[in-house]
Amino acid sequence: MPELHEIKRTLSQIEKLEREVHLKQLQITSLLAITQAINENVSSEGLFDMYNSFLRWEIGIKRMALFFRETGYWECKTFLGVGTELLDQDISKQLHRFRSKQRIDASEEHPFLREFDIVIPVMHKDEAIAYTFLGGFSDDDDVYNKVQFVTTITNVIAVAIENKRLFKTQLRQEVLNREVELAAEIQRTLVPNRLPSGEKYQLSSIYKPHFAVGGDYYDVIEFPDESLAFCIADITGKGVSAALLMANFQANLRTLVTRCDTLEEIVREMNTAVYRVTQGDRFITLFLGKYDPGTRTLHYINAGHTPPLLFSNGEISRLKNGCTVLGWMPELPFLEIGGMCLTNESVLFSYTDGLTDIRNRAGEEFGEENLLTFLLDNAEGSSAKELNTKLFAAIEAFRERQAYPDDITVLTCKFF
Repeated sequence: MPELHEIKRTLSQIEKLEREVHLKQLQITSLLAITQAINENVSSEGLFDMYNSFLRWEIGIKRMALFFRETGYWECKTFLGVGTELLDQDISKQLHRFRSKQRIDASEEHPFLREFDIVIPVMHKDEAIAYTFLGGFSDDDDVYNKVQFVTTITNVIAVAIENKRLFKTQLRQEVLNREVELAAEIQRTLVPNRLPSGEKYQLSSIYKPHFAVGGDYYDVIEFPDESLAFCIADITGKGVSAALLMANFQANLRTLVTRCDTLEEIVREMNTAVYRVTQGDRFITLFLGKYDPGTRTLHYINAGHTPPLLFSNGEISRLKNGCTVLGWMPELPFLEIGGMCLTNESVLFSYTDGLTDIRNRAGEEFGEENLLTFLLDNAEGSSAKELNTKLFAAIEAFRERQAYPDDITVLTCKFF
């Protein structure tokens, strides 16, 4: 009889080996099939279906739920033997506890977790990208080998789908980058590439968008009678949306400057046009001036913009007269035109607040006081271009290689 017992033990070992060999064959076949599907760029849904089918029919898993993160939330992508009422429960707050493959405690309070025996997280750079829950094992199951195979196949599927997601993200980013490059190219055509410089006046600019495209704008228009219209504006927001609003603003302004007789009419029409587009959600600050070299008179309207600085006779004055910002309300509640006669050589320095917001390593702002000091020291005797060159060198030295916080635009006008 001992021989019969030994025979049975041997047969049992042979059967176990056969099951292990069969499972290994299934693993190889399944992995080859999944690898081929990945190479053929099968959709994520197709890979989830294959995963479900392999675990159910080839491995004999009775209970399973596979979770992936989608737009910040964990979603169950495929499951076996689990009621939908359990899947509807949010388990996101439970998942962070599982950082490696482990058994689930039978005393778990969460009803979803109590349905399973094992959790298998898939980690990428210390971040979980997927979770598989397994359960329903019987006493006859070769749990160790089954779990090892499920771990392998889950990792393959998870990495493949994560690569798909990253590839799509990269494609979207490339499309966005091309759109931004196009917007930047279009925006560069909207600002003047040549500014007037002659015996009666001279203009120079600094234009540095914070991103590839920005919300700052300046423009200069010369008329046949040698009078000069110029402006500087700051659109709320940054990036492509601000650039689109700026393009619309430029088209309207250039039309109105040549069509309207007064600055007041231009600004009121501009406010209506901006409000029609933004409905009050965004607004534009604007400084608009017009200079007549024949009479040496300067008229201007400041629509909520940082007051430009006028240097004349060794003194600086701020040009504040005007109205509120454009596009905030359908009609401007008040409007006051500023005007003066420039009897002496003068420098009008207009800028956006990105200039004074520049900070150094200590967190100190460049501020208006530094700007006033700079103008008092440098405005007299410098051409418009020389003044801007000196200013740019000054802010570069001040910021100590700290990042620019915003778009920076400067328009310097020297009246001889």
